[in-house]
Amino acid sequence: MTLNFGKKPLKPSPRPTYTEPAQTALELQERLGKEKVLLDLAQRRNYSYDGIAMGVTPTLVVLPTCTQDVVEVVRFANRVGLSIVARGAASGLSGGAVPLEESIVLSFTRMTGLQIDPQARTATAQPGVVTQQISEQARPYGLWYPPDPASLRTSTIGGNLAENAGGPMCFKKGVTGDYVEALEFVDAAGEVHRLERKAYDLVGLLVGSEGTLGLITEAKLRLEPIPRYTRTLMAIFAEVGQAAEAVSEAIAAGAVPSKLEFVDNGCINAVEDYLKLGLPRQAAAILLVDTDGDDPLVVEEELNWVAEACRKHGASVRVAQNPAESEALWKARRSVSPAIGAIKPKRMNEDIAVPRSSLPQVVRAIEALGRQYGLKVVQFGHIGDGNLHPNVLYDPKVDSEEKVWELLHEIARVALRHGGVLSGEHGIGLMKRDFMSEAVDPETLDALRRVKAAFDLQNRLNPGKVLPEINSHGP
Repeated sequence: MTLNFGKKPLKPSPRPTYTEPAQTALELQERLGKEKVLLDLAQRRNYSYDGIAMGVTPTLVVLPTCTQDVVEVVRFANRVGLSIVARGAASGLSGGAVPLEESIVLSFTRMTGLQIDPQARTATAQPGVVTQQISEQARPYGLWYPPDPASLRTSTIGGNLAENAGGPMCFKKGVTGDYVEALEFVDAAGEVHRLERKAYDLVGLLVGSEGTLGLITEAKLRLEPIPRYTRTLMAIFAEVGQAAEAVSEAIAAGAVPSKLEFVDNGCINAVEDYLKLGLPRQAAAILLVDTDGDDPLVVEEELNWVAEACRKHGASVRVAQNPAESEALWKARRSVSPAIGAIKPKRMNEDIAVPRSSLPQVVRAIEALGRQYGLKVVQFGHIGDGNLHPNVLYDPKVDSEEKVWELLHEIARVALRHGGVLSGEHGIGLMKRDFMSEAVDPETLDALRRVKAAFDLQNRLNPGKVLPEINSHGP
């Protein structure tokens, strides 16, 4: 792989036009096998979307089972002039896995190799491994894999790596990238590289790059011992900002909860309509909190710190008395995303992250913006890490999609004004690409474009994502 960091701005070389689709596609199908190369239009349409956006129907869909298949596809794409869009379970929420032009969708769902090394406390996983399967297979050894996005039962490790996914554990345990020890990836030229976290941390660069710099084909992931004790509480608030204030106070007191989640009234009622769990429908917000560890006294003390901070800010507190009660509370949190989907026909999901000290102002500002725009906005997220997921719910037959995008832009601006960033874990993708011109200064954008060009000069890997076009929406 040749790296090219020059002084002049690098613009991608134009890709050759894709020609003779039938013949070249059949050649690839013959080489890899009919079961791996999908040509039927109805099949290909199933690979044009992710969890939030619809793209164009891909020209080809390939389902590799090994790294060599990926190498073959990349070299084929280079020869015929097609771009490549990597895809896992398609649960992403930024449009990052949707094709925007004639392209090959490389779906990794059949690359499911997984090996647990209990002595080294590592898992070696191919990108199609479902996230939850790692902890399931590590559990007999007393180990687990802490990153736990809400989609952990369906999302794949490849997608988690692409977005640097977090989850309720992120405040104490960290996000996906914190657990990656080594990667194997295929570059834009079809060459295979194996990287460890030494010298220049190219592993850290690839994690979170959304398939725009390389195609990850294997990852070695660190595992941890399962904590012996866990306690859970739910705090119920009459005003949304009080929940954020309680979070800041609890953490300032020294609490480091393993989970610290925020859900507002719209989410509470959506989940209650969906599951009938007995949640407090009148609450403006609830916090769900876990503390964990190997010393029961420390675990209980941390839970008490959180409870005291919540009560100080007007909350009533319920402590789960057994694992079944705890599981019911966390079932409510995991069900927020599907539940709010029933409120309106469509939704757009934001994924901002802000300093914890700014959380009260931010959640109140977002609530006010929803009222100002006359649109339904619900908020939830990993509030201990300052990561919020405001969702704009709307009916395209009634609500202006232009107004929806204006509101999303204003929510992004709220985060930026308070020293935050556009994405905590869902990625920039297509949805927030054009906001990058406001979030990142021109010099930094230029540096990011140089990184992209160094890895992928012809802009063949997931084009149109993350970075705004030059001179189209700012720098």
